[in-house]
Amino acid sequence: MAVEEEVVSLLKEYDLSITTAESCTGGLVAATLINVPGVSEYLKEAYITYSDEAKEKMLGVDPELIKTFTVVSRETAEAMALGGAKAAGCDICVSVTGIAGPDGGSLDQPVGLVYIGCALKGEVQAKRFVFPGDRSQVRRSAATEALNFVKEMILDEEKK
Repeated sequence: MAVEEEVVSLLKEYDLSITTAESCTGGLVAATLINVPGVSEYLKEAYITYSDEAKEKMLGVDPELIKTFTVVSRETAEAMALGGAKAAGCDICVSVTGIAGPDGGSLDQPVGLVYIGCALKGEVQAKRFVFPGDRSQVRRSAATEALNFVKEMILDEEKK
């Protein structure tokens, strides 16, 4: 079973709603979920917040947070996830922010650097990844890992 099918199955099993807040993946996480029939019961909204301004306006990310930590950071990913869940009124929001390349990387923030955040019922976590490959490969890897993270968060929550 593909990860998106597993996620939708868990959403159904635990009656959870989800939204996405995406930057470098440009909607790929939501598009991957939409491959699963019946997801419309659980996927309420999806935000593509490519610019800093969109993150601030649509997700309520504090511009000072971006200024302090940069847009590609654990803190921004967490704020995006919490803001997306609040904006959509959903149980879960998975967020992705990163540098897909081929340009934009630096020594501190290389091409392929991605932070994925996941908020579940007000609790938030974020993970850091550095994915190899070209722009398309980085985006696909990030979308897959975002869905794996959602699955992990749901399963961890249900163990409590």
